[in-house]
Amino acid sequence: MLGNIKEKIEEIVEKLRSDKNLMQKFQTNPAGLVKEYIGIDLPEEQVNQVVETIKAKLTAENLGNMLGGLFGRK
Repeated sequence: MLGNIKEKIEEIVEKLRSDKNLMQKFQTNPAGLVKEYIGIDLPEEQVNQVVETIKAKLTAENLGNMLGGLFGRK
């Protein structure tokens, strides 16, 4: 089951990167979006952990893009 959740997190991150409307929905109601996309009934604590993992991945990507731009990489 943990592998399934990790795969779902990656799927959600990819979808968020490519769909601005979905990103807006995530920003408005991250737990609701995660519950919708995970498709597994998780306790609220685990949903919150998934949300935080997604936020961390998106933040790390944005930071990497900014640093790459500063050093001439894209």
